[in-house]
Amino acid sequence: MARNPKLTYHRGTLLIHPPPSGKAWLDYATWDDRIEKFRIRGQDYRPLVEALQKQGVTFTDQAKGFTPLELQTQLAKTPYPHQEEALLAWKRAGRQGVVVLPTAAGKTYLAQLAIACTPRSTLIVVPTLDLMHQWYAQLEAAFPGVELGLLGGGSHDRTAVLVATYNSAAIQAETLGDRYGLLIFDECHHLPTDFFRVIAEYAIAPYRLGLTATPERADEAHGDLDQLIGPIVYRKAPQDLSGQALADHEVRQIKVALDPQERDRYDEAIQIRNQFLQSANIFLGSLQGWQDFIRASAQSAAGRRAMLAHQEAKAIANGTTGKLRILAELIETHYPERILIFTNDNATVYRIAQDFLIPALTHQTPVKERHAILQRFKKGEYGAIATSHVLNEGVDVPDARIAIILSGTGSTREYVQRLGRVLRKGNQANKLAILYEVVAEATSEERTSERRRTPATPQVAQLEILPPPIPRAAETSDRPYNIDD
Repeated sequence: MARNPKLTYHRGTLLIHPPPSGKAWLDYATWDDRIEKFRIRGQDYRPLVEALQKQGVTFTDQAKGFTPLELQTQLAKTPYPHQEEALLAWKRAGRQGVVVLPTAAGKTYLAQLAIACTPRSTLIVVPTLDLMHQWYAQLEAAFPGVELGLLGGGSHDRTAVLVATYNSAAIQAETLGDRYGLLIFDECHHLPTDFFRVIAEYAIAPYRLGLTATPERADEAHGDLDQLIGPIVYRKAPQDLSGQALADHEVRQIKVALDPQERDRYDEAIQIRNQFLQSANIFLGSLQGWQDFIRASAQSAAGRRAMLAHQEAKAIANGTTGKLRILAELIETHYPERILIFTNDNATVYRIAQDFLIPALTHQTPVKERHAILQRFKKGEYGAIATSHVLNEGVDVPDARIAIILSGTGSTREYVQRLGRVLRKGNQANKLAILYEVVAEATSEERTSERRRTPATPQVAQLEILPPPIPRAAETSDRPYNIDD
């Protein structure tokens, strides 16, 4: 009598033995001579099981280590329409896919709704320790009594609902891969790297949700999210939610001229840089061009001079005295409102902190001091904070209405994240958030500003254009279909 095929999990992959009947499963299998068995990628667990079920193949599933959850749900808030639409779009896509929503649009609450309607052991992956602890506190309030744990920052829990940093989850990917039926990737644009992607590749989780404000990456690796999580199933930009879930907002650009001395130094530095780039046949209009410049700058004295000149020109544009004069005027205009001031470099942050007696937040600021500054800002004891990049992502920033970008990168993601810091409605009725963008006129900053303010083309803009749902038993209820029942 023939034995039933047995499916087992082995360090991020699946083993199936003896081989099942039929051929559909062979699309996912590779023969491993070392153990004389067929091996399948962990992330192919769901399509493999679906193929076997479709052909009526009887098999023993010993790979599945995830379990149903008994949840006491305390989700008191009524979801916004966009959250309900996003949840429905994700469910219609088979509970696999990426939801793109701006900062402050309630991505964490959407994830809680997804957990409530997909009650399986769940792994939430986040980029920072700050975010890990924020998620833990919010999940503890939303699902009292659930077995909740942390992985990262000295914690090594193995619980039914686990919040982990990307670093820790990647290190433990082989042992986590079979334990969770639902994966939630916060700020999922971090996932498509050589180190982090194993979290998704080694996991057998049939249900996957990615959350981000801007999925696009400069290295074009965001296309890999389709395979690691699923396609973009729902997308909204800040202007789509303005006046609804988010505050109304205005973006006001102020151009500042360099003073004569700064202009001379800037033009001279740019000329030195451009002469080298032309001689080396390097064009800076792409990521490849910048990488070529870095390599060339390390190979000759002329290259090093060109790179130093580039950095000098950038520093002049970032920290021109005209910008600091405008900053003083804006602080005076909006006093006593709380103001967030963003720059592209720590040197300008510390200069602002010294000249204006404003607290500085950089990666060098100790965690306890950072939390103390944010708490005093929340209470109104500090009227402004100057920062470079640490408030872009992964930090819960108190409500503010005014943000000032003195300098930044060409990243649309960074721009959306900084704008999102003032879009939360809070307790202010008819709140109008204002983002000032101060740009050095007739410098490369003008092109940088244009790049970051150019919206990405949405892959899925509206719920109505999604494909019709595939008929499944799950569509008649909020419980997942029977792949893991």
